[in-house]
Amino acid sequence: MGSQIIHQCQCWECQEGKEPTQSHYEQLNLLMSRLNEQQRRWMAALEAKRLGHGGTQRLSEITGLDINTIRRGRRELDGGLANRPVERVRVAGGGRKRIEKN
Repeated sequence: MGSQIIHQCQCWECQEGKEPTQSHYEQLNLLMSRLNEQQRRWMAALEAKRLGHGGTQRLSEITGLDINTIRRGRRELDGGLANRPVERVRVAGGGRKRIEKN
């Protein structure tokens, strides 16, 4: 796997260089850069739940993930990850269809 781009937080606290918040968000984004897509979604959802009201919007600013992605992660966590495969990142049938050779 190639190097991942680490998102730079866009919240007002990081823009003003407030510690320890800035350091925490930098470490969160470093960790998120090493996770796969579903793990990022779940991590952001868990942090958003921890923050409470406004947490989804806040995590979107911090991580660069779309609000709907974080909401999806919250729904999946609330459902106990019941419909998520353990050994795969995507459910069976996901992704592009194979190109048939002529």
